Formats: sequence, structure tokens, C-alpha cells
Amino acid sequence: MAGAIASRMSFSSLKRKQPKTFTVRIVTMDAEMEFNCEMKWKGKDLFDLVCRTLGLRETWFFGLQYTIKDTVAWLKMDKKVLDHDVSKEEPVTFHFLAKFYPENAEEELVQEITQHLFFLQVKKQILDEKVYCPPEASVLLASYAVQAKYGDYDPSVHKRGFLAQEELLPKRVINLYQMTPEMWEERITAWYAEHRGRARDEAEMEYLKIAQDLEMYGVNYFTIRNKKGTELLLGVDALGLHIYDPENRLTPKISFPWNEIRNISYSDKEFTIKPLDKKIDVFKFNSSKLRVNKLILQLCIGNHDLFMRRRKADSLEVQQMKAQAREEKARKQMERQRLAREKQMREEAERSRDELERRLLQMKEEATMANEALMRSEETADLLAEKAQITEEEAKLLAQKAAEAEQEMQRIKATAIRTEEEKRLMEQKVLEAEVLALKMAEESERRAKEADQLKQDLQEAREAERRAKQKLLEIATKPTYPPMNPIPPPLPPDIPSFDMIGDSLSFDFKDTDMKRLSMEIEKEKVEYMEKSKHLQEQLNELKTEIEALKLKERETALDVLHSETSDRGGPSSKHNTIKKLTLQSAKSRVAFFEEL
Repeated sequence: MAGAIASRMSFSSLKRKQPKTFTVRIVTMDAEMEFNCEMKWKGKDLFDLVCRTLGLRETWFFGLQYTIKDTVAWLKMDKKVLDHDVSKEEPVTFHFLAKFYPENAEEELVQEITQHLFFLQVKKQILDEKVYCPPEASVLLASYAVQAKYGDYDPSVHKRGFLAQEELLPKRVINLYQMTPEMWEERITAWYAEHRGRARDEAEMEYLKIAQDLEMYGVNYFTIRNKKGTELLLGVDALGLHIYDPENRLTPKISFPWNEIRNISYSDKEFTIKPLDKKIDVFKFNSSKLRVNKLILQLCIGNHDLFMRRRKADSLEVQQMKAQAREEKARKQMERQRLAREKQMREEAERSRDELERRLLQMKEEATMANEALMRSEETADLLAEKAQITEEEAKLLAQKAAEAEQEMQRIKATAIRTEEEKRLMEQKVLEAEVLALKMAEESERRAKEADQLKQDLQEAREAERRAKQKLLEIATKPTYPPMNPIPPPLPPDIPSFDMIGDSLSFDFKDTDMKRLSMEIEKEKVEYMEKSKHLQEQLNELKTEIEALKLKERETALDVLHSETSDRGGPSSKHNTIKKLTLQSAKSRVAFFEEL
């Protein structure tokens, strides 16, 4: 009895000790994950678990997003997960997304996983038309996306139609022109072919470098009203706060960079911005919902912190990450060079093999032809020998007949008839016999000459046969080329190598390697400037080329605005636009905002 009670108590205590859990589904840009979370977990616990799973260290750009009544919200780090206004049905779903964007992707995004997540998110925003992209720039971005997915262009593999199932261009761009999918693919492939040699991370970074100059890149838009009740749009991004006309999300009317803002707060639906210059009055605006104000404040605080952080020395962690990234980049570059050399050597070996096979085939053909010539020579020699023998026999027969004729003439002379008539007849027969003997002698001489000629032809035929046999022997005894060794030769001693020992990776650089790498970097800078100029020319050329195929009636409001800005020779980048808008004093900009 006591044992049974004790066992029930131990079972109850064990049951109480087991923490209650709930299931969470995390959706990233290219995968889904599920985790069992404890009921007491806060947002930071779940967020850290996701980052560890992804191997992500640049956590400050990201967050876990969810939706409340058609309004976007982000999981708070210091609040329990289930205390948020989320669905209690399991699995509870969050989207792991970039919450804050860098000013300069190439400078700030260190880890390859960070770059990849940003690439996927920005690409989706452009394809979903949440970020406006001009048609010619969207073709260029598509070519980098293809390079990131398929690697180097290979005409034998990437044949016409290989992009048929890919979503590469915004539907707005496709509908704006009278162009078939094949025509778009042809233009994308033309640029794709020029990206040869770029690894996936390099192609994705080139994509981000182009995308970050798009006017709507990284901007969160919110509907607001100023004191006069004018409806406006507030844009929050890495550079500051921007005020837009609701009909024009491309170019802000005024901007306030983060270094001009001292304090941001809200009360109910009213938002207050205090400039850094205390002499300037605060400016206020109203949003539609209290929940929107909370989101605006979160984005403002996060972007302001990152803005100030960029202008300070990197933390030790970031310095270590950048150093590791540089070493990894150098290692990958060396590895790519090694692979490129091996590929070149393989191609040269294949070319040599093909040349050897071609020459071997040629030698086989020559041997076959020599055999055929030899057989023909042997047949000719046999025929000539047979003909010479026949001619020789004919000559002997003629000679024999001539001798018989001579004997007949002698016999006729010995038995001459005494009478005159017989004598005359005898003389006539003697004359005929002499003529016949003369003809027989001439024919015998001609046959003898023909026999001599046939003997000479037979000798020449046998000489040709001898030469043919000698040539065949030379072909058969020619030195063969050494077999190609499929194993590539060892690398030159000046190429650095790395060894994997256990779980550690060591990589040593020589001074000569670093000098060579520095020279290559300088060379790449010069090449980049030349490529940028060439790229701009290509963009303008493509724009001019497809302009004739544009359907004006299908242009959206943003297409018209972008065309007007381009025709006026507007700023070439988003940063230039913001700089131009902040040339006026903060006071005059605040006054302008109040009067809108």
C-alpha cells in the first residue's frame, strides 16, 4: 500500500517537472522549420534558437514577423511568445525576415548566409512589385539571379527554353512590352553569359548592390496626417525618415536623416519627432492605429541604433567576423583559381586527347589506303607478269614460224623446176616467201619489244609494291603518344594549401600570396569601373531597344513617375536623392512638412 502511494507520488512529481511545450513553425525565405518551445520562453529564446539553427551571427538585421488583423508586427525579445497577440492554434507560425536593411550591403553584410537571406527577400519584393524596379534593371537583376542558381553559362547545357519555368521578371514588366518569353530569355541570357566566373555569393552580392539603389528598397511605408490633416506617407529606412506624396512612393518630398533626430515618441495615435537642434520646434503627425505607432517606433529605434553603430568602430565580434570573412573569401578565391587551373588543364588534356584520336584516325585511314594500294599493286604486277609471259610465248611462236618459212624457201630453191614456167612460178613463190618471212621478222621484233616493255612495267610494279610495303611498315612502327594521365599534376609550390585536421581549419598565407592578392584586388577595381561604364551603356542600349515595343496604355503610375524623373535627369541613386533633399535647413523642412 505504502509502495503504491510512493510510486504514484513519484509519478506525479515527475509529471509536474516536465515543462509544458507548444509547437512553433518558422518560415524563412527558402525553408520551414518546427520547434518545440517551452511555455515560459520569451521572444529572445525562440529567436536565438532560430539563429543558432541557421548558423546566423548577424542577428541585428532580422526578426520574427507575424500578422495582427492585417497589420504587420514583430516578436518582442523581452516578452513571452504566447503573450503576443498571436494565434494559439499549433503550430504558431512566424516568418523569419530582415527587419532592418544595411546602407551598403557589400560593406555591412559579412556572413554568406546573411547575404543569401537578404538576396532572397529583396528578390521576392521586386518580383512581387513591392519594390519598384525599371524594366532594363530588372533584366540585369534577373541575369545575376540566374548566375546564382545555375553557375557559369554553358551553351551545351543552358539551351533555349531553360528559363521557361523560372520567375525572373515582375509581371508588370512582362505585360508592359510586346515581347515573347523567348525574347526576354534571349536578353537575360546575353547578360548571364557575361557573368562567367562569379560564385553564387558574388552574384547575389552584385544583385544586392544594384537593388539597394532602387528608390523603394528597404523603405517601410505608413499612412499619416500632419496638423492640417493632409494625408501623407511616412517612409522609415536605414537613412532616416522621409515624407512622401501618397501618389509618389519613389521620390520623397522632404527627408530627415537619423543624425538630425534627437527623440521619437508617441501618445495614442499622435507621433512626436524632436530634432537634434533644440531651437527647432518639434513636428507631429497622426497615424491610423495605435498598433501602427508601436511598429513605427520599433523601426525608428532599430534603424537609428544601426545608423549610429555604423559610424562607430566595429565591435570585437564584428571585427572577428570580418577577418574570418576576408580569410574565407581569400581562401575561396584561391580555391576558385585552383579549380580554374585544373579545369583549364582538363580542357587542354581533352583537346590533346581529341587531337590524338583525330591523328590516330587519320593514321588508320592512311594505313587502309596503303593496304588497298598494295593490293592493287600486287594485282597489277600479276596481270603484267601474265601478259608478259603470253607475249613472250607469242614471240617464240612467231620466231618458230619464221624459221619454218626460211626452211621452206631453202627447200624450194633446192628443188627448182627446170622449165621456165616452173622457174617463174618458183621465183614468184620465193618472192612471196621472202615477203612473208620479212613480215614475220618484223612482227617477231615488235613482239620482242613489247615483251621487254612488259618486263619493265613488271619491274616498276614490283618497285611500287616494295615502296607500299615500306610505307605500311613505317606507319605500323610510328611511335605512339603517351596516354593522358587523368590525374592532374601537383600544384606549383607557391600555391597555398589548407589542411582539415579534426574539426579545425587552418590556412596560412605567404607574403607573395598576399601581394598577388592585393594586386588582383586593384586590378578588379579598375575592371569594375570599366564594367560599370559598360553596364550603364548596356542598360541604356536595352532601354532604347525595347522602348519601341512598350505599350504606353499599360504603364503604371510608378512607371510614369520613373520615366519623368529619368527624362529630367534625376539623381542616379537613392543616396543622392536623400542628400539633395537635406540641403535645406532642418527648420525649413519642418515648416514645409507642417504646410503640406
